[in-house]
Amino acid sequence: MKRREFITLLGGAAAWPLATGAQQAAKLPTVGFLGATTPLVESQRLAAFVQRLRELGWMEGRNVAIEVRWAEGRSERFAEIAAELVRLKVDVILTHNTPPVLAAKQATSVIPIVFASAGDPVGTGVVASLARPGGNITGLSSQTADSSAKRLELLREVVPSLRRLAIIGNVGNPLTVLEMGEVQAAARTLGLEVITLEIRRGEDIAPAFDALKVRADALYLCGDPLVGTHRIRINTLALGARLPTMSVFRQYVEAGSLMSYGPNFADMFRRAAELVDKILRGAKPAEIPVEQAAKFDLVINLTTAKVLGLTIPESFLLRADEVIE
Repeated sequence: MKRREFITLLGGAAAWPLATGAQQAAKLPTVGFLGATTPLVESQRLAAFVQRLRELGWMEGRNVAIEVRWAEGRSERFAEIAAELVRLKVDVILTHNTPPVLAAKQATSVIPIVFASAGDPVGTGVVASLARPGGNITGLSSQTADSSAKRLELLREVVPSLRRLAIIGNVGNPLTVLEMGEVQAAARTLGLEVITLEIRRGEDIAPAFDALKVRADALYLCGDPLVGTHRIRINTLALGARLPTMSVFRQYVEAGSLMSYGPNFADMFRRAAELVDKILRGAKPAEIPVEQAAKFDLVINLTTAKVLGLTIPESFLLRADEVIE
């Protein structure tokens, strides 16, 4: 879907809660979307979900209604929105990212929940197992913690002088705690020194960088709604400190991060639409195995590399799925 087409779609989406909620919720099956961050971050993913629903025969306003809510990376909003969607008696809750998924799970044990992405759904207690999720929840695992060592290896290829690694993440997110542990273990294997910058809210970001007294050689960004919402600010501070950055999300690279390696999240949202389709047609979430990310993308920002004075090997660029200039 082209950007202009989606802006038109999103304009409609913004009106969905007002225009369709009262009139259609009683008549049409309703999907409630708990967006972890902002439309700017998630718009293309939500568009992919809506488009796939259309391909499966679900037309918004005709045979399905969609209620869209944005938490803007604020953890307190996750529970508020989940509770609101439960009060609206939606037929399925769609969400993504571990804290919102856990908030939805806490809010209801009856309404089916589909998560378009969760970094380690078993390790964070979202589901009992991938094969048999149990309860009212299923979705897709982005394998964030499992792929963190690969991200560190790729970062070291681009920054061969890497000796001291800084890691920043929201420790209020159970997935971030797991991811940090995996990165630290991978760093030890590579003989790297690690400096951890722990945050819990936006106000913690600048002090965290101020506390980085010892010069680091690179910065690993743990994927999280809080970090995603403040990605421009974090990247600006990182560039100011001349720190090459690695993350799981392509959107961070668009905002100035050096590189990312992670699942194609638009593809995961399309696959989430297929799970929602099954549930709307009568399938039970407990009987739908959790799927794993199928496609991983390596994205690099050449403009950021030039600002940092890094020369990216041609062989590395050829392996990249996308090069932003």
